[in-house]
Formats: sequence, C-alpha cells, structure tokens
Amino acid sequence: MEETSQSKRPRLTSEDGQEVNMATPDVHGAGTKIRRPKEPYNGYSGFEEQPTKGEVFLWYLYEMCSYFILTVLIPIVFPLIISQTVAQPPEPLTGWSKTHKGLACRPKEMQLYEALTHRSIVINGSKLSPLDWTSISWAIGIIVAGPILSFISVPLDYGTNQQLVAGAATAVGTFFCLPTGFFKTRWIFPLYIMAIVAANIITTAAHTRHLGFMVRGYVGSVIQKNKFPSRRAVASWLSLYATAAGCLGSALISSFTYQMLHHSEKFISLWVVSIFTGLIWLIGMSHVFAVYRPGASISSRPSTRAHLFSIFKYRHAIGSLAAVFLSSFATMCIFAGAVLFLVGQQCIKPIHVLYFWLMYFLFPVFSLPLLHPVQQFIKADAVRMQLLGFLLSMITSGSGFYFRKKNWHGAHIFLFAAIQSTATGLLHAFGRVFLMDCSPAGKEGVFSAWFSWVRSVGLFAGFTFALAVPHDVGRSFGIGFLCATLGIIALIFGNVDNFGGAVAAGTVRDDGEKGSPVHGLDNGGRGETKGTLQTLAKMEV
Repeated sequence: MEETSQSKRPRLTSEDGQEVNMATPDVHGAGTKIRRPKEPYNGYSGFEEQPTKGEVFLWYLYEMCSYFILTVLIPIVFPLIISQTVAQPPEPLTGWSKTHKGLACRPKEMQLYEALTHRSIVINGSKLSPLDWTSISWAIGIIVAGPILSFISVPLDYGTNQQLVAGAATAVGTFFCLPTGFFKTRWIFPLYIMAIVAANIITTAAHTRHLGFMVRGYVGSVIQKNKFPSRRAVASWLSLYATAAGCLGSALISSFTYQMLHHSEKFISLWVVSIFTGLIWLIGMSHVFAVYRPGASISSRPSTRAHLFSIFKYRHAIGSLAAVFLSSFATMCIFAGAVLFLVGQQCIKPIHVLYFWLMYFLFPVFSLPLLHPVQQFIKADAVRMQLLGFLLSMITSGSGFYFRKKNWHGAHIFLFAAIQSTATGLLHAFGRVFLMDCSPAGKEGVFSAWFSWVRSVGLFAGFTFALAVPHDVGRSFGIGFLCATLGIIALIFGNVDNFGGAVAAGTVRDDGEKGSPVHGLDNGGRGETKGTLQTLAKMEV
C-alpha cells in the first residue's frame, strides 16, 4: 500500500512525547521550536552557569600559586641563583665597605650587589651580568610562547581541551622549577627560564579566560546597558580579590627567598626556593582539573590565523592591550630600579629589604579589596581605575627621580612601596577586566592569550631597561614616569572605555533592542543579574 502524503510529512516529538503534525501551524509545539536552537546557540554564545563559591576560591588559589612567577621567581630568584654560578666580581673602586655614592655598607651586601650587576658572563666578546642573562632568557621564553599561543588560541575557545592545555603548561612549568640546582653552570639556565616563562604565559591565558566565563555566569552573556553596572561590580570584585591573593603568594616567596639567602651555601638554598615555587605552582593545578568550563561546540572552527588576529577588529581591545603593555613596563621598571637603588646605592639593612618586599606585596592584600566599595561608590569603570593606577605610578616614579640623590629613610621607603604596590595591583586587576569587557562571547581565550603575552612583554621590557644602567636609578624612574604618562594619554585620547568595548563586542545592547529566545538572553540578562550584588556581598563575607 502506498504511503499517504500525510504519512510522508516529517513528524516532531514534543517534550511530553506526543507527535506534532508539521502540516498545520505548530502552535501547541511552540515550546519545542524555541528549544531546538538553544543548544547550538548556547554553544556559540557561551551561556554559562553561575560559579560556585568553590570555583571562585580555586580561581583565587591559582592566582596565589602563579602570580609570583613573573614578579619574584624570574626577576629576583633566578638572577640570584645565576650570580652564584659565576666568578666572584672584582673589588669596586670604592671598596667593599662603601656604595657607589660613598655611603657605608656591609661587605656582604656589596658583594651580592656586584655579583648581580657585574658583567662576568662572556659570550663572543660580549659581557653580560646575571641580570642580563636572565633578561635574555626571559626574551627567549616570550618568543617561544608566541607560536604556541597562536596554535592553542582556537582550542582555548572551542572544544573541550582547555583543561588539557592549562594542565600541561602548568606541569611543564613546575617540572623546570625542580632541577635548577642539578648543574652549577650558567649555560643551562636559559632553558629553565624559557620553559617557565612560556608555561606561565599559557597558564595565565587560560586563567584570564576563566574570568570572562565566570563574569558571564554571574550576569549573562548579553545584557542591557542598564545592567552594565552589575557586570562592572562582578568583574572588578573577582579581579581585585584574585590580585590580592597573588600578592599574598608573592610575599610568601619573597620572604622565603630572603630567609634562604642567609645560609652559607646560597646556591643550594636558592635551589630550594625554586623547588618550593614549583610545588606551590603545582598546588594551583587543582583549579585546572576541578573546574570545567568548555568552549563553544560548533561544526566548523575558524582558521588559526583569522581567530588569532580577530582582536584587531575591536578598537577598544587594542587600546586595552596598549594600556596593559605600558602598565607592565612602568611597574616593573619602577620596582626593579627601586630594588637595585636601595640595595646597591642606599645599601639599606638586609632586614629592611625584607620589609620593603613585604610592604610591596602585602599592602595590596588589604588595599585592593578596600578599593572595591570605593570604586562602586564613585561608579568608576576599569579605565578610570587604570588611570588612578597610572597616576599613582607617576607620583612614585616622579618622587623617586626628584629625590634620587637623597638618602632615603625607612618611612620614605615604606610609603613608596605602599603607593607603588597599590598602583601595580590596580593596573593588573583592571587591565584584564577592561580586556574581558571588550571580548565577545566565545573569544575570551584568544583575547586572554594576547593579554598574557603582552603583559609578559611589558614586564620583560621594564626589567631590561631597569638593569641596563643599574647604577643610575634616575633612568629607571624617568622611564617609568614616561610610560605612566603615555598610559594616561592612551586611555584618555584613545577614546576607549569599558562600555563602548562591551557594546562593540556585542555583550551589551540598548534597552530597546529585541531580546534573544535563549533563556538568560531574552531579558537582557535580568535572570542572571537579579541578586548579583547580594551574592557578591555574601561571598565577600
């Protein structure tokens, strides 16, 4: 028997198991029609569930276990280790008991300073200091990380391999922290530093990507402009507290480094510090495998080249990257220059060096969380908070340049550390908030890759310029002041802001625009933003 034309028509089964006849208008099955595009839409738009307290805590934990890599391990610990592999530097013209400024100093402090700055490494006629050797190794790590980031930019945003990428990079970085004392030779350290820097850049990209996903989980993927203050509150809260946790980890490593420097066998003692940092970094891997935020699931992925350079279509994102580079450059240049100045020219007591490090890394643990309610009260976005950070950097670098020929006392040193550390924390925390606001849903991975790489380039450049003339702190403070000024100019005259970036990225729409049929998007994110501030208050407590 021939099938009737009605039997040939496709049938659709509704949610209650009844067949829906497609020959007539599908009124009773309208809910099914709406639900059909939901899964692919969610896969593309990145609809996310609200993070749990445990997920937020683990995200903070990873920041605490990795932030010190580019703030303490590379610029402080590794130069100290390399200085123990070279020959003892010759006695300076002023002797071991006086600084280059003629101030009295203990011979041990001057010998350590000269070991760091003396160009005792000879390569093809070029003479390099342990600080220079660290800088070159850092540059190699940045170069190596570039192609890797371009290769993983698509997997960071699509598919389910994000945990594999972050976990493998963390494992590689941790591994190369362990054998740094096996061979007491300077030639092996470029390999260690290169691998650690490249691994840290990759893990920072994955970590920053997760910030964008958590913000979407709290406020929704697409929100109306009257809900943008909720997104601003959530993103700044997450980033500020994470930066505070990272500073806490840096304080721990810096104090442990100071303690190990007092041992007679400094090379072995500093090797223990490197092992300790690797183990702490490994603890942060718990966040990688305990929290799963996969990327979009679509049939055809974009090409690596198109996806990697898609960020250049967003003007506000480019302005954000410029601010990230200038802020990283300025803060590292000021910090490295100040440490060399205090140790080599002021020759402050060793215990005061520890106090300076603790003030620099511990003060943001308290100041940054306290600035969050202030930011909400004055309704300042990430750009304005970055401007505040640049302004504070201008104050410290300008004051340091003006008083560079004076003798600094303890109160001056600690005030300098408190102000500059707050500026550094603000610039780091709101730099990534700004970039995530400029990122379209589904492109957080590639935007985070650019953030991580540009930040590392800025830190490397600041470190390199600070040590180029270690006996001239005026150069470090002057360049830091210039970069902070350029950062303010770029943000003000670059005509960039958070809200404009979010609108260009498609994550914020006008109140009059039609909503999406997808749950959580049809009401401009009202379902997700309802109670967001109350949730923040509960989690802060």
